[in-house]
Amino acid sequence: MPRVVSITVVLNTRERRRDLGMLKSIGMTPRQVTVMTVSSMAALGAAGSLLGIPLGILGHHLIVPEMADAVDLALPAYMTDVWQPSALTALAFAGLAITSLGALVPSRRAARLTIAEVLHNE
Repeated sequence: MPRVVSITVVLNTRERRRDLGMLKSIGMTPRQVTVMTVSSMAALGAAGSLLGIPLGILGHHLIVPEMADAVDLALPAYMTDVWQPSALTALAFAGLAITSLGALVPSRRAARLTIAEVLHNE
């Protein structure tokens, strides 16, 4: 999963190279570029968590009972009641951490580019 996040960030920063060059030309520091890129990816991770967790719960409630009924199997409660608030909170924070850590290396690489390198590659 972190590899997918990293690839997404690399593509995102390559698409935004011209914008980053413009921001750096008006005084944005490499640290600010890194923070901006990581925070934008963290927002994407938060949105993914907010959408993915409820959709996962819904899918579990729809699919697992149907699968059990298809084979005439009665599932015990410990196999169906698996969603506790603490686990869901941990999942949300894990998604945020994965996106933030996956964005760190590509964003630092983009922050190290000089303005001339960014504009020359266009």
